[in-house]
Order: sequence, then C-alpha cells, then structure tokens
Amino acid sequence: MSAWAAFDHLVIAAATLEAGEDHLEELLGVRPRRGGKHVAMGTHNSLLKLGSRAFVEVIAVDPDAASPGRPRWFELDEPAMRDALAERPRLIHWVARCDDIETARRAGPVDVGPALPMERGSFRWRITIPADGHLPGRGVLPTLIQWSDPRHPADALPESGVRLAALSAAHPDPARIRPVLAALGLAETLKVTFSVTPRLAALLRTPRGPVTL
Repeated sequence: MSAWAAFDHLVIAAATLEAGEDHLEELLGVRPRRGGKHVAMGTHNSLLKLGSRAFVEVIAVDPDAASPGRPRWFELDEPAMRDALAERPRLIHWVARCDDIETARRAGPVDVGPALPMERGSFRWRITIPADGHLPGRGVLPTLIQWSDPRHPADALPESGVRLAALSAAHPDPARIRPVLAALGLAETLKVTFSVTPRLAALLRTPRGPVTL
C-alpha cells in the first residue's frame, strides 16, 4: 500500500475548550461544534468543517477526566505549552490521514511515534503518538492518522463556509523536515522555510475574508 498521506485537520489547543471555541468564533465568525471526549488522553474537543474530509479541531485538557497515566498528546502537559495557552488559544499542529499508517510512519527519517488505537464516541482510529507526547518536528511534521472505516468526522459537521487556502511552516532545520514530507507525498501540502523558531501557519478563506491562524 502507498505510504502517501493527505491533509486531515488542523489542531488548535486551548487552556479550556470554551476559550478555544470563543477564539475561533471571534476570528472566523463560526463557532465549532462540540465533538466529545478522548478518555485515553484526558482531553475533549470541538470541530469546525473545512470541506470534504477536512476540519479544524479545538482541543483542551478535560477538567472532568481522570489522568491518562502517561503524557497527553500534543504536549498539553508541558509547562511551556500550558503557559502559552494561558495567554491565548493557538494553532500548534496538523494531522495527515493515510490508508497504511505502519508504512507511512516508517516512510521518513524522523520517528513520529507508534500508532496507537483511539476512540471518541462511535469513531475509531489509529494515530501516531510519541511516548513523551512531544510534537513531531516541533509541530511542523504531521501526526499521522488512519480512520477505521470510511466515515470521517467532517461528514456530520454543518457547512461552515471556511476553507483551508494554504498551509506553511518554518523550522530551524528544514533540510531534515522536507524529506519526511516528500516521503509522505505532502511536499506540496506544506512548504517549509528556515526560521530559528519553529512555526506553523494556516491561511483560511472565510465569509469574512482571509484569516491566518
């Protein structure tokens, strides 16, 4: 099977889910819809449709959840991340889907973590999660996901009028990042330039005009 992957969703982290929802509604004019709980990670989320098989995920630590007994995904337990999210919600990462996650995760020279089974409500999937919860490529390389059946979370979301126009990133070692993206078939999805500080940006088309996350 092909190791190629495709854009699936953006990840916006927030100190609280309501703060993340408010932030996205203020920027885009559309409020994301509550998704559900990730019991294994002690988080919960809200979703906003970006078109066919694409969405924005707002994610936060679930204050009512038990501790997962391991580092949460997306660095949500890291003090630096918590301090940043206390200031404001922010785009921290992106996720790419694939049909063969074991082949895809070994396609490039950077380890993105083992593929673990996860669930939220009726949805089941496998997703790469490093043991220490760090963001692959400091947030620039995608987490990989393989949905367990043809259904996709975006299918049930209401139309938002928001679309992803472009995704870009910067990294202190782009020469290390680009071969991984190329191996996954994502070289045209994300262009990576040099910067001392890693960053990810998404340009969205909205009913209000262009918005950059």
